[in-house]
Amino acid sequence: MCTVGGTSVNWWQLTALANAVILAAYLAISFAIARGLWRGRQWRNNPLGLATAAIFFSCAVHHGSHTVHLMMPYFGAGLHEGLAMQHAFSSPTIASWDVVTAGLAVWYWTLRGRFPALVRGAAVFEDLKLRQAAEATLRASEARYRGIVETTSEGVVLLDGDGRIGYANARFGAMLGVPAALVGLAFRDLVVEASRLDIDRELAQVPSGGTRRLEVGLDRPDGRTVAAQVALTARVDGDGVLVMVADVTEQKNIEAQLRQAQKLDAVGQLAGGVAHDFNNLLTVIDGYAALLIAESSDEAVTRDLAMIRDAAARAGALTRQLLTFSRIQAARPCVVDVAALVAGVEGMLHRLIREDIQLVVTATDAPALVWADPGQLEQVLVNLAVNARDAMPDGGTLTIATDRVGELVLITVADTGCGMSPEVTSRIFEPFFTTKDQGKGTGLGLSTVYGIVTQAGGRVHVRSRPGRGSRFDVYLPVTTAAAVPTQADRAPQRLATGTETILLVEDDPAVRTLTERILRTAGYQVLTCTDGQHALAVARANPGFDLLLTDVIMPGMNGRELAERLKAPVLFTSAYTRGVLDPTAAFIEKPFTAAAITERVRAVLDAHADRTSRVH
Repeated sequence: MCTVGGTSVNWWQLTALANAVILAAYLAISFAIARGLWRGRQWRNNPLGLATAAIFFSCAVHHGSHTVHLMMPYFGAGLHEGLAMQHAFSSPTIASWDVVTAGLAVWYWTLRGRFPALVRGAAVFEDLKLRQAAEATLRASEARYRGIVETTSEGVVLLDGDGRIGYANARFGAMLGVPAALVGLAFRDLVVEASRLDIDRELAQVPSGGTRRLEVGLDRPDGRTVAAQVALTARVDGDGVLVMVADVTEQKNIEAQLRQAQKLDAVGQLAGGVAHDFNNLLTVIDGYAALLIAESSDEAVTRDLAMIRDAAARAGALTRQLLTFSRIQAARPCVVDVAALVAGVEGMLHRLIREDIQLVVTATDAPALVWADPGQLEQVLVNLAVNARDAMPDGGTLTIATDRVGELVLITVADTGCGMSPEVTSRIFEPFFTTKDQGKGTGLGLSTVYGIVTQAGGRVHVRSRPGRGSRFDVYLPVTTAAAVPTQADRAPQRLATGTETILLVEDDPAVRTLTERILRTAGYQVLTCTDGQHALAVARANPGFDLLLTDVIMPGMNGRELAERLKAPVLFTSAYTRGVLDPTAAFIEKPFTAAAITERVRAVLDAHADRTSRVH
């Protein structure tokens, strides 16, 4: 018996009170753990938490049983205090529950090493194996994303709040040619001066949200500029900017080449049409001048007429440049020894350049055979030599060399002249583009070079710097065919005569009248027609004609279609053919001379007569 606050309390009542307090404490702990496990959804994957909750609940039940037995005398159950104490601590039920609690304790003991601590003060335990697995997953994720960032084709840059580089991947360093030492630099300092205001403006707009995109130039230490597409995005942590940089330099170069090709093609079509009409006029001018020379006995008049023919010849050379540039010039390709061709034009080049320019020609000993038109290749050399001469007003050295580079033949034309800026170099193959004074250049020289080389399946590279001269490298594919020695064409001075009947088809009235007069002067019988349908009607009325002489490009029916309908010996003539003729077809190019057209007519007639006689 004891006294608490003036009230007598029995010892069994104190014992019951203590067990009731322990019961409440164990139930609170058990329910706290259970609630944590439920909310964290750890019932299945956190065995230690479950074991801990079970132990505390088992202990609570145990002490609850003690409390109930000890309170029986108080509730008037007719049980003595001593007997109640005996039932509370020594009954078989209580002993069995002690075994259960001991088993739970052993289970808890086996799990204790895997769980280091309680969670947030409550009895919710974290499974160490789960945490280790999560850490491994995190490390793998970080490695995966780092691998993506380091191997992506784009530059990845992290900027701090001041616009300075905190991180840059290897691709961005390679893009700038600076593999290291980028951290700490201001990103705007890497941008070309012309784009800095743009990058500053876009960086300032990034915090407002979204992705800002723009194209800028990036400076490299070697002086080159990288064309880059930049995407600016606010970082997830809100402190700085994520910059994605794509190198589009090659794409820009390809786009520029495409625009250049489209421009050349458009102007080439125009040039072809102009040259066609112009050649018809030149044919008439030169033809009538030649006829007047043949009839004139006045020496002064003859000289004047010769000047007219000379001017017509120079104009014809200009139209050939136009047609070559537009790649519709009627080429006569054959196997050409480039080294021999260069040696053959060396004398002419000496006359073209000035005495204060030294010409150095070096040829390779290796076979340098290509499939091309020799006259056009000579024009390439002449145009490049004249271009080099004009670039050396104070004299210098012009070097022409040939070499064999794998399956290509290389022709190099280099000078020690004033050189060109990158802006000029990018435009030198444009038609009618020239840096020469007005009246000193047509702007077609290098365009013609480009057209001839491209038509032959080759390419042209140019390297130049202001004050350091220029170098043109012409690459042509090698041919394995054997070279055939060519003989200079004989320049006929007299008309090749004959008495055969010729069906002449020409849509241009002036050319038709001139050609008819030339042929009649040479002794031929001529049936003139204005177009293909007219020719068919005349042929039906005169089936015994010996030769069809027809223009190629005509309205309605072209010359090839007409020849296929008539099935007769044919000689084609045109300023250009637009690819409608077989390369083996008999053909004479406008403008032609009176002697040339009659000689070509005679040759076709004789060849046909020879084939006919062999058949019979």
